[in-house]
Amino acid sequence: METLRSIVMTTLGVLLMAALAGKTDVAMARTAATADLSAVLELQDDRYGEDSATCVRNWSLYAEYYRQRNYEMAYEPWKYMFESCPMATQNIYIHGANMIKHFYNIETDPDRREAWVDTLMMIYDQRIEMFGEEGRVLGRKAADLYQLRPSAVQELYEMSERSIEIEGMGAGADVLLINFQSVIRLADAALLEPEAILEAYDRATDIIEYNLEHNPDDARFYNPAKNNIRAMFEPYATCENLTKVYGPRFEANPEDIELLERITEILDNARCTNDELFYETTKKLHEIRPEGESAFLMGRLENNRENYREAIRYYQQAADLFVEEDEESNQDRIFRAYWLMAEISFRQFGELPQARRYARQAHQVTPSDGRPLIMIGEMYAESADECGDDDVTKKAAFWTAVDKFVEAANVAEDEAVKSHAEQLANTFRQYFPNNEEIFFHGYSIGETFRVECWINRDTRIRAR
Repeated sequence: METLRSIVMTTLGVLLMAALAGKTDVAMARTAATADLSAVLELQDDRYGEDSATCVRNWSLYAEYYRQRNYEMAYEPWKYMFESCPMATQNIYIHGANMIKHFYNIETDPDRREAWVDTLMMIYDQRIEMFGEEGRVLGRKAADLYQLRPSAVQELYEMSERSIEIEGMGAGADVLLINFQSVIRLADAALLEPEAILEAYDRATDIIEYNLEHNPDDARFYNPAKNNIRAMFEPYATCENLTKVYGPRFEANPEDIELLERITEILDNARCTNDELFYETTKKLHEIRPEGESAFLMGRLENNRENYREAIRYYQQAADLFVEEDEESNQDRIFRAYWLMAEISFRQFGELPQARRYARQAHQVTPSDGRPLIMIGEMYAESADECGDDDVTKKAAFWTAVDKFVEAANVAEDEAVKSHAEQLANTFRQYFPNNEEIFFHGYSIGETFRVECWINRDTRIRAR
């Protein structure tokens, strides 16, 4: 213990002399004198070399100068520690990296700046050799190299690749970003296969999504990385490439919900919704976990494929599921589902009674829309010839059509819908029978008339 005290007192004397010379202050000397002797005892180990006393002196000197941010004075004693006492403390490497970056920033000579970068890389290499944690330290090394020497693409790729390989789901957001950018640059230079971009994107996405779910406090790092990686990936996200990567994965794990969600999201973002893989994965995801949104999406996909019966089936599922999930908040979606079922039944199949039922359901959900009533009016107008057998009865359906157009104009909140309904009413009034036709067939203006066939509605007789 006497030897330890003498070491501390010797260090104190050095610092006091420096204080008198104006290079430090007495407060620093006092701090050094109270150094933790237990730390010094650890130096009595063969790992620290034969001259542990000199290590202690330099440790105290560099540590105090470092705390004062006097990096120029700290450098020489730090250098001694780095070369002669490399396992004394990890602070040698943490503080050393900070000092070297400081020297780099104030250096103006390009060659010397590059030399400082080399020194920084050497610090990281020795830190790994002495203290391990290769994956994490390589990540820090890559981050610093990216800042100071961004043109070192191959080195950045190798460092970040190894870091991700070791750290797995714990890989840092900045490391993922550096790695993905490096992969793109190497692939563009034909030094990596194009598939490497897809594989790197998929891996980065896996790790980011894992951390967003399990480490929400780190979302401030992973969300920006996610957005940047997605933006960089977009030019390479062709439907063909995505199918090449994700098709085999889907075939191997068709029940994996997380995989299905990722594939559908990626394909949707890449505008590959007409791709067969998007259809199959969306369908499978809906089978495993049926929701209103997934049913509606399947209805849209089947409609695009002209599988209209299937589209109606899925839209009906969507309407039912939206009601179960939250009828009030899903009113717009429920309306949309019934509206599309009415459209398909009317436009594709000509099934007018069924189309009217769907349109009425849409109107019940949103009475102020007006469009379902317009559609019903169009159905009535289209049926005119089929719902009569003379000059008056064959035009009677136009009365019911105009009734619906007028009703739509009265309830519609949207001015465009209102205007359209009024225009239709004016147009189809021109198809009313004239006074002579009405009189000839024994009818009177204003009396009630029952329109037969599937319409089966009462209306008033009017002349054009």
